[in-house]
Amino acid sequence: MQPQLKQLSVLGRGGFHKLAYAEWGPPRAERTVLCLHGVSRTGRDFDMLAAALAGADVRVVVPDLPGHGRSEWLESPAHYTDRAYTRAMSTLIARLDVEQVDWVGTSFGAHIGMLMASEYGTPVRRLVLNDFGALVSAAALRRVGSYLKRSWRFTSIDEVDAHLREVHAPFGKLSDAQWRHLAEHSAVPDDAGGFRFRFDPGIGLRFALPIWLDVELWHVWDQIECPVLILRGEHSDLLARSTVDAMLKRGPAARSGNVAAFEFPDCGHAPALMDGAQIATIKDYLT
Repeated sequence: MQPQLKQLSVLGRGGFHKLAYAEWGPPRAERTVLCLHGVSRTGRDFDMLAAALAGADVRVVVPDLPGHGRSEWLESPAHYTDRAYTRAMSTLIARLDVEQVDWVGTSFGAHIGMLMASEYGTPVRRLVLNDFGALVSAAALRRVGSYLKRSWRFTSIDEVDAHLREVHAPFGKLSDAQWRHLAEHSAVPDDAGGFRFRFDPGIGLRFALPIWLDVELWHVWDQIECPVLILRGEHSDLLARSTVDAMLKRGPAARSGNVAAFEFPDCGHAPALMDGAQIATIKDYLT
């Protein structure tokens, strides 16, 4: 099964820009799931999950955030803001012509999902947060920031593959084919005859200043009323188990009994959602 690769124009600071997305499954399905990737990743990370959901007659839409994957880079690094991302996702949902979507977000994609779900009249019906929550570790964010601010170049896809296996070992125990899939969709040829990552280095601007305090998003969590499934990697350095425990007790969704949590063994930040058991957990929850 292969997705249809599409794009649309989104208006933001600096004018219109192209937002790319992949669409899986029947276009007139009763349910639409939107999957959003992490800050250094692309939507093709979700291919295995999307194919499984599409096989259950679910429409799955997987965008590349602005500045990532096949989407256009924004005019200025300063334009990569949460507002730019939520505006792009709102425009995409309007294009899909649906009243509601179920949201699966990994790391930064979960952050944007929380922002969307916290708004009045949100189209988010259910929210799956993959290794992200209402309190985010400052140490983990410094690690992510130092990675984004480097200018990575590779001589071959084999070198990209080896790099991802080392840097993203916390993704879990992936097969050789899965690592290769990530490598092939993570990098593109550059002008020097090698390869570069498929994201704008300008997205690292938000990490220009060191982050010394944990980032609190309780004010966002306290506005979310829809059912939520929190996923955590057993060895995650970004989402503490104590934060998950607190989210199970605090906020309107928790008070309504609409928050559940599941911890995946043998991985950290963030579970790749390529493993059969991980896919089954999400599929069972959504369908």
